Amino acid sequence: MAKATRVRLLDSGTLVIDQSHITWNIGCGTPVRFPVYSVLIEHPDGLFMFDTGYDLELVNAVLPFELPEQTPEQTVPAQLAKCGFKPEEIDAVINSHLHFDHCGGNKHLVNATTFLHQDELREARTPEPFERLGYGDKSFDHPNAKFELLDGDLEFADGIHLFHTPGHTIGHYSMLLELEGGRPLLFMADVSYTAAAYASDLQAGFHIDPVAGVRSIRRIKRLAKEWGADVIFTHDAEAFRGYALAPETFTGSGVLSAAGGAQ
Repeated sequence: MAKATRVRLLDSGTLVIDQSHITWNIGCGTPVRFPVYSVLIEHPDGLFMFDTGYDLELVNAVLPFELPEQTPEQTVPAQLAKCGFKPEEIDAVINSHLHFDHCGGNKHLVNATTFLHQDELREARTPEPFERLGYGDKSFDHPNAKFELLDGDLEFADGIHLFHTPGHTIGHYSMLLELEGGRPLLFMADVSYTAAAYASDLQAGFHIDPVAGVRSIRRIKRLAKEWGADVIFTHDAEAFRGYALAPETFTGSGVLSAAGGAQ
């Protein structure tokens, strides 16, 4: 089986939310700055991305209270350049969901096909009133965008598994990557934001279905055990400080050099 040969985390900067949005109804009044990143996957079948971070101009215009901090070096084009690639070389982007901090760089990937759950695209285009800020970035839906709509669990490519984990949004996907010579990596996106929240089965304060959200957290725990996978947290500042960032290769438990040797 041809598995992913290299995985890199592309840093998109940070945002601020209240603690009660990280651990639903717990910690109100405590602002927390948290990281945002996307995942670049080099695979024998192509060059893929899982999510694309946020667009600074959009957040400043629509959600300025999240106090975005993003340098020019933290944009998708600049992060890809650090890895030796151009945006037009990306073959596919898999969106875990279409909240603004997960799809802001889609517009740069002009040749990529966007893969996502069929319910997610519908919801993002016609959100409920309480979802409108979450789905505030519509740039993913540009005139030249190409969509492949998915449903249920599937293997996207050899060793790239997508699991439907609704709750945070209706069409939320998590991704498990099998690696050559390493433990699988389980990117659960926004099923739960931090290691502490995950340990206590706590979902984020923003969700469409809290019952489904708790069940998805428990499903992630089962998947991690079944696959012997490292669970990777998306919005955990403490965990993020220990992650290798592009251009280094991310393995979940260590860092590889550009040549592929252990450091």
